[in-house]
Amino acid sequence: MPGWRTLCACALLAGSACLGAGADRPDAGNDPDPSFTAAERIQLAGLSPSPLPPPPADLSNRFADDPRAAQLGRRFFMDPGFSGRLLDGDNDGSPTTLGVRGETGKVACAGCHVPAAGFLDNRTLGNQISLAAGWNLRRTPALLDVGQARLLMWDGRRDALYNQPFGPIENATEMNTSRLYLAEQIFARYRADYEAIFGPLPPLDDTARFPAIASGATGCNRPIGSPPTCHGMPGDGAEYDHLTSADQQAVTRIAVNFGKALGAYQRLLTCGAGAFDRWAHGDAAALGRAGQRGAELFVGKGQCLGCHAGPFLSDQRFHNTGLAPATVAAVFVDRNDRGAALGLGLALADPLNVRGPYSDGDDGRLSDAVPASAEGAFRTPTLRCVSKRTSFMHTGQFRTLEEVVAFFDRGGHPAGYPGKSELSVLGLSERERGDLAAFLRALDGPGPDPSLLR
Repeated sequence: MPGWRTLCACALLAGSACLGAGADRPDAGNDPDPSFTAAERIQLAGLSPSPLPPPPADLSNRFADDPRAAQLGRRFFMDPGFSGRLLDGDNDGSPTTLGVRGETGKVACAGCHVPAAGFLDNRTLGNQISLAAGWNLRRTPALLDVGQARLLMWDGRRDALYNQPFGPIENATEMNTSRLYLAEQIFARYRADYEAIFGPLPPLDDTARFPAIASGATGCNRPIGSPPTCHGMPGDGAEYDHLTSADQQAVTRIAVNFGKALGAYQRLLTCGAGAFDRWAHGDAAALGRAGQRGAELFVGKGQCLGCHAGPFLSDQRFHNTGLAPATVAAVFVDRNDRGAALGLGLALADPLNVRGPYSDGDDGRLSDAVPASAEGAFRTPTLRCVSKRTSFMHTGQFRTLEEVVAFFDRGGHPAGYPGKSELSVLGLSERERGDLAAFLRALDGPGPDPSLLR
């Protein structure tokens, strides 16, 4: 008979018995054999199809799978030259910031979605929430496998990759800029590449029609929290609002196409298959005993499939987990964040959404936006490459996977966010909590092709 150290050579999907089990191992009590029911084997197989599926078709963006658009989107993603002034005094030029307060042209998408870090923020001090032009109030989500999502952001306030960039562009705490300045920069620096994909640009150098905005005058040049005195965005009472209706639509179309190029690029950003997948497809040595027991817990006692289902381990819906407010990055306490109860309503009302004139098609994704049932709820993140994240939950208040597992084991916090937590107490042992964390670490894949990181 093989010794207890013999690796289980059973084929998971075949369900054959494992060797080296049980009583002949001196540590059987502390390191028991994993065991799977037939139903659990089927559930685990559903988490690991081979190959992992590509992003679903995006009807809202006819350029979603255009390699030229993706290449241009990659360049847009890395370019800080669209951004306005840094506002917060914590921008002191240290390595954890993007520059010094008052400087312009410092914030790129890649500044908070750092490519080398799995497209999340490992740059800002504390690694919880991001400092761009100002401090953000939620953790910057990783972008790996974002192409699988139909509703975006922690609260669902954006419904397409093409309209998501309007948030950071026109937000004083992020890029602190405007769609008119963005359009003028594309005209000045990317005109040929843009027109080769999206067609002719309007004459943005005609200052009689489009007042030029200098880099020092872009964005919401105001202290954070004061009334907006922005430049080049709807409702600012400035340049954009003074354009003709046709020219306003032309500027917005350019910003939409900027988003469609970014979307084509982001659809290429994947985590990829990891040790769990190799084990699930017959490589018995790919996953240790703790990770195998964690896989069993994930589909069983841990009750994880209720939210983390499918090949990317997310139902892409919104759930209240009873997360209690806590001081984050010594900057703020995020009290009474209603989450998707507000965010989904914003998506439904957004004139840029997939039902509107800037979309190339409506696949019905907004039918999933139900604000009334989403009080205190936030989008379920994907779990592939989860262990590479520097913090967890929408505030980033947990720093390790073990903390996250313990939180879910407790059933959340009784004084959590508004509404009723959907979690229940699991009653896991210390070893079981460690096993679940081991499984989550086995979901790390190789990440995107290196050519996409620069």
